[in-house]
Amino acid sequence: MATEPDLLSLSIVSPPPEEGGVEVRPIVNGRDLLADVFPGGVGGSRYAGVGPRYLLGREGPLHATATPHETRIAWSGCGVEECCGALYVTVRRDGEHVVWEGWRDPANQDFDLPELRFTAVLYEAEVLRAGEDRGWEWPAGAVARLLEAGLRGRGDWLVRWDCELEGVWASRKEPDRIHVVLMHPRNRADADRPWLQFGMTLPISGDDPSDQAEHLEARLIAGDPRATAEVWGGSHDAERLGYPWPPVDPLST
Repeated sequence: MATEPDLLSLSIVSPPPEEGGVEVRPIVNGRDLLADVFPGGVGGSRYAGVGPRYLLGREGPLHATATPHETRIAWSGCGVEECCGALYVTVRRDGEHVVWEGWRDPANQDFDLPELRFTAVLYEAEVLRAGEDRGWEWPAGAVARLLEAGLRGRGDWLVRWDCELEGVWASRKEPDRIHVVLMHPRNRADADRPWLQFGMTLPISGDDPSDQAEHLEARLIAGDPRATAEVWGGSHDAERLGYPWPPVDPLST
């Protein structure tokens, strides 16, 4: 006997900034999936500055294709997956359905859930609806989203300086700034090679987010980002790349 398809809705929860980041909560058949199977889980990216766009962007991992792909839909606790856990699911298109299967929690090797099967037309409509909902977005978050999209379309700029874009982040606790994070060098397939994380903090005003993103994009691509960015992290031997670690402030130790 055939079973009825599962029903998905995506709830975007936006608590006060001091109480946490914006979440995407999957509601399956009328029930909060995370509350049922992953208590304490936070829906979406563990990077609060990314917000729902991690899951809901036009190229986001909730969109289903014929090629199965795994995505993290929640994290928990300290953010270290092997310690406090995270919820992964494999998403794939199967004819007229979208299937969620292959559940995984790195902190619980015995974790498993039954397959969920959604009607593809309704599923994709819901993902698109949630992705177009900007009611949760604050101005700096909008600038960050637009700037990241613009920079990702400027791959030639990043290739020229042997960098790749890790992300553009914003925090509701810092409404007047955003952070651009780059990795150097690109294509770090060799784990033994040194690497660096460059960061830039850019001021944000109350002007139109689209205008600000366009202005910042033009400013960034005009030169070598490594010349103005700060070293924010890297491998233990990162100084081999010719960029010294910033001096330690004795007042911070």
